[in-house]
Amino acid sequence: MTHFGLICPASTGHLNTMLPLGYELQKRGHRVTFIGALDAKPKILAAGLEFWAIGEAEFPSGAIAQSLTNLGKLSGIAAMKYTISLFKESAVVMLRDAPKAIKAAGVEAVLIDQVSPGGAAVAEFLDIPFITVCSAVVLNREESIPPHFTNWRYHPAWWARFRNQAGYKLLTTIAKPITQVIAEYRQEWNLPIPSGSSDGFSQLAQISQQPAELEFPRQHLPKWFHFTGPYHSPVGRDSVAFPYEKLTGQPLIYASLGTVQNRLQYVFRDIAQACEGLDVQLVMSLGGSLEPEALPKLPGEPLVVKYAPQLELLKKTTLVITHAGMNTTLECLTNGVPMVAIPIANDQPGIAARIAWAGAGEVVPVNKLSVSKLREAIKRVLTQESYKQNALRLQESIRQAGGASRAVDIVEQAVSTGQPVLA
Repeated sequence: MTHFGLICPASTGHLNTMLPLGYELQKRGHRVTFIGALDAKPKILAAGLEFWAIGEAEFPSGAIAQSLTNLGKLSGIAAMKYTISLFKESAVVMLRDAPKAIKAAGVEAVLIDQVSPGGAAVAEFLDIPFITVCSAVVLNREESIPPHFTNWRYHPAWWARFRNQAGYKLLTTIAKPITQVIAEYRQEWNLPIPSGSSDGFSQLAQISQQPAELEFPRQHLPKWFHFTGPYHSPVGRDSVAFPYEKLTGQPLIYASLGTVQNRLQYVFRDIAQACEGLDVQLVMSLGGSLEPEALPKLPGEPLVVKYAPQLELLKKTTLVITHAGMNTTLECLTNGVPMVAIPIANDQPGIAARIAWAGAGEVVPVNKLSVSKLREAIKRVLTQESYKQNALRLQESIRQAGGASRAVDIVEQAVSTGQPVLA
């Protein structure tokens, strides 16, 4: 059996992807240790996995949570720049502390989130196998694919490629602080400097929790790239009470802006106002951003909770209004539920664009949000059958994709053979 390490950001969205993989590995007899910030420790231990802290000086307990609170107040480019600054600090800690931690823990192979900068360099320095896990939208760059931080729709025309190139140049500039610190360590460790951003991903296997049908037409993914479908599981999730007795039996609209970009109170107000007067019941989850009592009185008297048992509630839901985080998006599609997306920052615009491209929902960007636009989008998704049918089509593709079990099959084969696992 192998001792696996898990490396990912200490935020709910990424942990909810990585922990089910760790649990599946452990169930098959492997040893699993999470290596990261202290904020992740409670969830790791609750999932029954081992934990090894790094960066305790830079990220004492509560530091990541406070950073995410600050991020939740931002949107657009400002949010992306703040995220880059967090990732740079995380990369410094990863490159400085992770090699010693991995050696001391006795880790033999690692699963590295695609958005964990520096993780691949650490694995190469230690000469241990690593697998790239795409928890969020696929970040492999292609000229024909719009950058993840844009809401641009896919188009094969030359002008779209030119537009995409300009977007990638902007991303390269913004991310330069991260790439520079990684390059410095790679040079110190006598490792080659990747010529492209995708060259730092695993050469054994890259696994994405997207179903292939939710991705734009790709032409240049490596032969060892796998769309395995989502890894949803209650593993590592807190049990949440919910007043089911208050559900009225009307068509249920569930609104959630996730656990990070959930501090823009005016968005909740606009959602409530857009649903007012429709023959629906609106349930709003604040994602822990504040207590329901602290929110001003909302139009239509929606049922507002601090947290919701999302996996269970989606089984009763007709439509979801979401920030288009990858986990919520995939959980909706796993239940065949169409969406209205209000993307706010980072990869959410790119995920929302894919929701619209797949025909499983509508998009109202946060910088263009108005009650009238949102109400019209909600009405279209509620009344036009195509959205539901496309959500059901994606539900079936997810059912066939294999999920965590298939992903771990690929991981085990890659590590045991030391050879790329071809899709």
